[in-house]
Amino acid sequence: MMSFTNMVIVITGASDGIGAELARQLSRDKPKLVLAARRLDALQAVAAQCEALGATTFVKVTDVSIEADCRSLIAHAVDKYGRIDVLVNNAGVSMHANFAEISDTAVYENLMRINLMGSIWPTHAALPHLKSSKGLVVAVASLAGLIGVPGRTTYCATKFAQTGFFEALRVELAPDGVDVCIVYPGVVATEIRRNGWNAKGQTAGVSGLNEAGAMSVEECAGLIMSAMRLRKREEVMSAKGKLGRWIKLIAPTKLDAMARAALAKGR
Repeated sequence: MMSFTNMVIVITGASDGIGAELARQLSRDKPKLVLAARRLDALQAVAAQCEALGATTFVKVTDVSIEADCRSLIAHAVDKYGRIDVLVNNAGVSMHANFAEISDTAVYENLMRINLMGSIWPTHAALPHLKSSKGLVVAVASLAGLIGVPGRTTYCATKFAQTGFFEALRVELAPDGVDVCIVYPGVVATEIRRNGWNAKGQTAGVSGLNEAGAMSVEECAGLIMSAMRLRKREEVMSAKGKLGRWIKLIAPTKLDAMARAALAKGR
């Protein structure tokens, strides 16, 4: 199992939710953390928590929908610490709207810039450094990147694309000693859905999913950290998520019914 002591770990979307909790849990190994997100005040608060737990931290305000920001993040991380051992592509935005409700399909492109390109750009910039360290790339995808969910055509499109990209990249990088781990959270008790977009590409303010039994952010981050230690190929979270992959192959109409049931009542 891999120790993260003194490793340089870059985490996008680190100001709250899964990214912030993962940073806190990693901190007990005393790594060097590079924390990236759009909100400086929130990043600084997370950095203070991580330092209290034993980590060394560096924060970089980053909008992953902007290529120059992604490349600047990696450049600053290397300037600060001299290398990159782990890159965690965690930043993302959720969205809930039926396809027929969307009047301007530019929202698909906008979400792709965050959820797909926002993980491709930092990975591309970090690639030489990851090859040098024989490092690890982590992609925080979603069960919506494995199973189509009604009302999530935008989000599923971005997460299926992210899954395909990192699966192919895993095979490409294996000869270089770089591992790629894709993690697939389901419904996690964070604000990602309420902060996600509606049909107009604006903050929805509501979830749109039935969140009964949502996984805690602490459990989710713990599963990611365990997968990182083992340099696993993937981590599909929850028994329902694992079961859904098999049902998709042998009883797809049953899976459609399960997907519909995941919608919040009254939508």
